[in-house]
Amino acid sequence: MQYPFKLPHKIQNFSGEVIVFKERLIDQDGIEMMLVENEVAPGSGPPFHVHFLQDEYLKVVEGTMGYQSSGEPERIANPGEAALFKRGDVHRFWNAGDTPLRCEGWVKPANSLDFYLAAVYASMDKAGKHAGDPFDTAYLITRYRTEYDLMVIPTFVKKVVMPIIVSIGKILGKYKHFANAPAPLK
Repeated sequence: MQYPFKLPHKIQNFSGEVIVFKERLIDQDGIEMMLVENEVAPGSGPPFHVHFLQDEYLKVVEGTMGYQSSGEPERIANPGEAALFKRGDVHRFWNAGDTPLRCEGWVKPANSLDFYLAAVYASMDKAGKHAGDPFDTAYLITRYRTEYDLMVIPTFVKKVVMPIIVSIGKILGKYKHFANAPAPLK
């Protein structure tokens, strides 16, 4: 995977979810942010996850977005309405309607979210399932554990099993496509 990407950069997974990383801008506080657009098929969306170092803002352009922060009730956002997920907030969102959900928004600081999600989508496409390729998933979850986490994966698997899989993957030469992977942030 050639990184950094030339923007705008579009990624799409096998189930039709689309993200466009539009551009990197500096906000009024001097923080680099990534402008994004996404499209999500009815009933689809990422599982509970967390960005430890980033805030995420999504505004509905078309369709109906369901969203939820851990421990809180599910909510609905219609066109013109938005959701803000602060760093460290375990959250999820999904298409709660019958037509495609289209959103626009930003993530800040931008960090390497574009790389991470492009690698996740490529892993899903490689495996043909949402869990992704086991070696790629283990690599991404282990390498970027200070930045992102997926709550659907049990802690024991993330802390014990995945590092073993990564070690085996290194021996087998499974990670050449991650040669240009950005360093994880602490």
